[in-house]
Amino acid sequence: LTKLEAQRFLALAEHMRPQLDNVRVLTPETDAVRAQQVVGVLAIPGKTVEVLPKVDGDDGHVRRALVHMIAVARDLKLADTELTALATQRDDLLEIVIGLFVQKLSAAVRRGLPRRYIGHEDDLSMLRGRLNVVRQFTQLAVRPDVLACRYDELSEDTPLNRVLKAAVKHLAGVTRSDANARRLVELAARFEFVGDSAYPLGERVNRDRTNTAFHDLYQWARFFLAGDWQATTGGRAPGFPLLFRMNVLFEEFIGKSLQRVLGSDHHVGLKEKYRSALRDTKCKKLFQLEPDVLIDMPGGIVLDTKWKRLETNAKEERRKLGVKPSDVYQLLAYVRAYGAKRVILLYPWHKDLPAAPGIMAHWWAPGPQDKHIPFDIATVDVGNPQTVPATLEAIVNCLR
Repeated sequence: LTKLEAQRFLALAEHMRPQLDNVRVLTPETDAVRAQQVVGVLAIPGKTVEVLPKVDGDDGHVRRALVHMIAVARDLKLADTELTALATQRDDLLEIVIGLFVQKLSAAVRRGLPRRYIGHEDDLSMLRGRLNVVRQFTQLAVRPDVLACRYDELSEDTPLNRVLKAAVKHLAGVTRSDANARRLVELAARFEFVGDSAYPLGERVNRDRTNTAFHDLYQWARFFLAGDWQATTGGRAPGFPLLFRMNVLFEEFIGKSLQRVLGSDHHVGLKEKYRSALRDTKCKKLFQLEPDVLIDMPGGIVLDTKWKRLETNAKEERRKLGVKPSDVYQLLAYVRAYGAKRVILLYPWHKDLPAAPGIMAHWWAPGPQDKHIPFDIATVDVGNPQTVPATLEAIVNCLR
């Protein structure tokens, strides 16, 4: 990077901090910048910085895994065929997700953009729709040659289409791929009769059965626009950011995966805040607790995710797996507050661990009336996210 480019990337990263819980995205170093606990893409004209998670596999494999995780975490649907097609992609993360969106939107608009009836009032030479009697016999009383008409007309200029058009225009200025740029130009022509939106994320979009095919595309469009339009400082972003805090992404991915696996038979609550560690003399809550996942399986399960590397090198680390005492104490507070009968502490799996993804260790925590509470240390292979649902199902259904 040149000094100017580094400064522009740092400015873009600082612009994104309010959206990432004020976590520093990049830190300056001599002739370089270093990424912190984030993943994704920062793009300025002519240059892109890609930050990938520390997952086993080559960059292409990691990008595909990351796209899969983002799609699950943010409820962005990807068909199995689309996930399979990612195996042949050689682009960076940004071009891959733009290409997916372009492909899905192109297929949808070939069947026609969604339209709705919009009311109009015009003075016409022939009656169209209904006669506006009040206007006709007051303001137009001396104009027998025109009729005050009220009528409805089908139009493509809907809030939903304005959001999609904004995403297409925005991505056209971001992509560096000739193939993506060409298809975005073709898409822009499809939105010729759709107006521009000053604030796409504020459009009051009505998703109903008449535009079902575009519901998921609307989620994708908001996903792309959020980094640019939701900035809380300094107006529009000085570039294109697509960033995620990796610990939050891991947590959301696990939570949504569990809901898909268990949701039909069990309630899987994410970030539920109805308990606290303490209460004051007026019985008001102090130190609110927020477990990542609560599962209403028999007895209740508290599951917490940690984007940290389990260690098995030193003798003491082999026994404790590198689990931090603070993480254990946090889980024990959840047990007490929520009355859970089992605890799972979940980490990303890596190839240096001595066991396959799943439960790594069975521990016990002292409970009330001398009863022991199962405390399990488990892992999932986020490098192969398609295997995670089955691994999670096996973990939570493990009986001892």
